[in-house]
Amino acid sequence: MKLHGSSAIVTGGCGGLGDAAVRQLAAAGMFVVIGDVADDRGKALAAELGDRTVFVHTDATDDDSIGEAIAAASALGPLRVAVCAHGGQAAAGRIVGKDGSPMPMAGFRVTLDYFLIGTFNVMRLTAAAMAASEPDDDGNRGVLVTTASIAAFEGQIGQIAYSAAKGGVVAMTIVAARDLSPSAIRCVCIAPGTMFTPAYRMTEEDAQARWGGNVPYPARMGRPSEYGALVQHIAENDYLNGETIRLDGALRFQPR
Repeated sequence: MKLHGSSAIVTGGCGGLGDAAVRQLAAAGMFVVIGDVADDRGKALAAELGDRTVFVHTDATDDDSIGEAIAAASALGPLRVAVCAHGGQAAAGRIVGKDGSPMPMAGFRVTLDYFLIGTFNVMRLTAAAMAASEPDDDGNRGVLVTTASIAAFEGQIGQIAYSAAKGGVVAMTIVAARDLSPSAIRCVCIAPGTMFTPAYRMTEEDAQARWGGNVPYPARMGRPSEYGALVQHIAENDYLNGETIRLDGALRFQPR
C-alpha cells in the first residue's frame, strides 16, 4: 500500500511507541493525526513535526473524540492507517494476594477497558471510515495496526489483568482480518518485548542494566524506532495480514 499523501491516526501518539510511529509515518509522506489525552505533549509534537501532523485530543474509550480524530485525518487525505499504541496504568496483583484476599475486580475491569476495549473501539470506528472510502489503485482501503505485548503469551506473576487484555488484542487480530477482508482492510498486531520508553521513568542506561541483559540478541532493550519501522513495513506490505509479530529479540518472559 502506498502511503504518501494518505492519512493515519495514531492513538497514544505522544507515548514512546506512538511517538515513534507518528514520526515514521510522517517521514514516509503521510498526514498523521496524533491522538492522545496529553494535550501539551501532543501540541508540542505536532509543532515539532510541522504541517504533516495535527494533534487531536483522543480518548480511545470515547466515541466522539475518536470521531474527531477520524474527521481530522479524512480532511487531510484518505484514511489508510490506524495505529493503536495507547497505554495506561495496568492493575497489578495476583489473583489471590499473600494475605488471602482476592484481586479487586475494579482494577481488572479498568485495565481491560483501556487496553482491550479501547483498542476494539478504535478498530471498529476507523475500519468503518476506511470501508466507506474509495480504495487506492491496488484495491486497498487500509490497515489496522494494534499493539499487544509478549505478556499476552508469557504473562508474569501479578500481570493477570494486563495479560488478559493483551491476549484479547492478539485474539482479535485474525478475526478482524477475516471480518474486514471484504472491505480490503487488513489487521496486524505487534507484540513488543521490553522496549525502552519514557514510561520507565529512569535513564536508558539504568533500564538497560536492569532488563537488557535478559534479551538473547541483541542483548538490549528494544527501541521505539524499531517499533515505528515495523509499523511502516506492515502498512506497506499488503501480504501481512491476520498476524501477530513479536518484536522482542527472542525474549521469553520468565515467571518473575
